[in-house]
Amino acid sequence: MVDTKTDEYFKEWKERETIAEAMTPLLGKLYRDQEVICTVYGRALVNQSTIEVLRAHRFARQIINREIWVSDTYPILLAMTEMDLAPGKVDLGKMAILFQEQGGGDIKAFVAEQLKGLDTGKGHQLNEPRDVVLYGFGRIGRLLARILIEQTGGGNKLRLRAAVVRKGSEDDLTKRASLLRRDSVHGHFKGTIRVDEAENAIIANGNMIRIIYANSPEDVDYTKYGINNALIIDNTGKWRDREGLGRHIHCKGASQVILTAPGKGDIPNVVYGVNNALLETDEKILSAASCTTNAIVPVLKAINEKFGIEAGHIETCHSYTNDQNLIDNYHNKERRGRSAPLNMVITETGAANAVAKTLPELAGKLTGNAIRVPTPNVSLAILNLTLNQETSVEELNRYLRGVSLDSPLQDQIDFTNSPEAVSSDMVGSTYAGIIDSLATIVQGNRCVLYIWYDNEYGYSYQVVRIAEKVSGMSLNHWPR
Repeated sequence: MVDTKTDEYFKEWKERETIAEAMTPLLGKLYRDQEVICTVYGRALVNQSTIEVLRAHRFARQIINREIWVSDTYPILLAMTEMDLAPGKVDLGKMAILFQEQGGGDIKAFVAEQLKGLDTGKGHQLNEPRDVVLYGFGRIGRLLARILIEQTGGGNKLRLRAAVVRKGSEDDLTKRASLLRRDSVHGHFKGTIRVDEAENAIIANGNMIRIIYANSPEDVDYTKYGINNALIIDNTGKWRDREGLGRHIHCKGASQVILTAPGKGDIPNVVYGVNNALLETDEKILSAASCTTNAIVPVLKAINEKFGIEAGHIETCHSYTNDQNLIDNYHNKERRGRSAPLNMVITETGAANAVAKTLPELAGKLTGNAIRVPTPNVSLAILNLTLNQETSVEELNRYLRGVSLDSPLQDQIDFTNSPEAVSSDMVGSTYAGIIDSLATIVQGNRCVLYIWYDNEYGYSYQVVRIAEKVSGMSLNHWPR
């Protein structure tokens, strides 16, 4: 007896797989030649495997509660390859839904109409690549390296030129290359890595990253390595005020600094997507704030604009970090000396105060605390808010879902309605925060929101977005 249903499912799968295989080179060519990034409801399609392309389409049903197949998006992609597109972000999933909602028709005419503002001729956002140097090559530094390498495209964007570190041993270069190649949380590097001993450099997917040994910023002359007008991303956290970070600016070949930690004093703390106006100035020293601040501020901004926030408390369950001890030992901060993999540790967080720096209208309205938990990555922020008006679970989730799909915060806020979602599912998220809609609680004008965030990778993406913006790179979303 022939099981026709089994054959039918397998045939459908092979057909979708064939289409996804055909899409992959087209997606890559659009990205390399025209700096056009294609997504499906925010999920990247560029530099993805056939299976990952199919998974991105499948994931869309969690956002819009309906299926999108590669057979829906492939004709749109084909039409785009025949156009003279300028750099931009095109969501093939949204395009496919719009096409279906209008009842189909001439696909080429539809795509031409939706992207007419982008069909303005090939070009590059920068006249020449912007040199980037990582000062420090730890958890955030190596993830920034991965993202920058992955986004190299045709080579006309941000260009990672070097990482500055203190020499650890005679085989320092090999060890650092190995740490970039393998990551216990984020998996293997997507591509090839080798070392060039003569240049003391790591070659990652053709990108030569010089490893420069120095004990302080003043020790480095970047021009000796052909590096000029460099954007220095300091991910050591050693200096957080203007005087300390200003030491980078005085180095030959350096012109601007981004700190991957909350800045002190008058240093602007930027949460990309929220207070981008700070990036339009001539400021030479910027802070990308903290991972928790980046996770909660976009959601708080959206909630405050719609419902108003009277007061609230922020509690974060944060994965342990490198400043804690593996086993019980002395630590200059309370409780952090206890073994991180074995304990939940109550500690302080500056997130509530940091909110006031980016959203002054919420100054004095929020309190905050943190619990370090025995997981290596992905954290959870719990927002307990008193609103200025009553709402419901349905209204609140519907509003936040809309913000995640079509708003200036769509790159920062993600949304999930999976009843089985847990922290490890969020590893590798490129968003600042992910709203767990099934955990939302509302009672009158009080609500509790649960926001997941990859405190390493999602935060690093926010840092890169700042780097792109200050370098003159900012892609618009299509369709409008």
